[in-house]
Amino acid sequence: MQITWLGHSSFRIEIESAVLLVDPWLNDNPSFPSERRAEALQGVTHILLTHAHGDHASEVVQIAAETGAPVACIHEVSAWLAGQGTQVIGFGKGGTIDLGGAKVTMVNATHSASIDFGDKGILPAGSAAGFMISGDDHVIYVSGDTDIMADMAWMGELHRPDIGILSCGGHYTMDMERAAWAARKYFAFRWVIPCHYKTFPILAQDAAPLRSGLPPGTEVIEPEVLEPIRF
Repeated sequence: MQITWLGHSSFRIEIESAVLLVDPWLNDNPSFPSERRAEALQGVTHILLTHAHGDHASEVVQIAAETGAPVACIHEVSAWLAGQGTQVIGFGKGGTIDLGGAKVTMVNATHSASIDFGDKGILPAGSAAGFMISGDDHVIYVSGDTDIMADMAWMGELHRPDIGILSCGGHYTMDMERAAWAARKYFAFRWVIPCHYKTFPILAQDAAPLRSGLPPGTEVIEPEVLEPIRF
């Protein structure tokens, strides 16, 4: 299994027989080298969306068309995407789908949710979510954009993720210190990968506070764009 950061909150996850894109935002992403777009999209089988804000979803219609991959997301966003001609898998929180042998469960996140791009103004878009992705003897928690929430207690106990991909850049989501607190309070991660950081000056630029706030035995992997992390 391998996880590749594409900058901001975008990831490529190769797990079981699936190649998953999570919140793919490439052309307008200042952290992503646009000349390597084909490399990021090669062999993609499915796309996961945590929510519909522009820095997560503004390119998803185009990327789905390029790859032929269906988009799995919350029902309201799936209905909107279907109206754009995109192949979708709509599901809801607590639901689990099988994507090429990887089991993906949608879980809660606490964040606003809207379609805030395009020419129609701001449109309602269900609610924000995270994912538990199980396969290849690992469970990955993709937090999506979120703050600390009490739901993390049962999520950690029930799903027991060993890898946490945590939004922790601050301002729009929990910051490094809050993410570290949540990780040590509610989870027993072996590895933590920060995201939703470095992209803009308003966001955290390094993960030192996250690393210092985690217990011994938890490794923080600060990802480099398009450099695979293998497990």
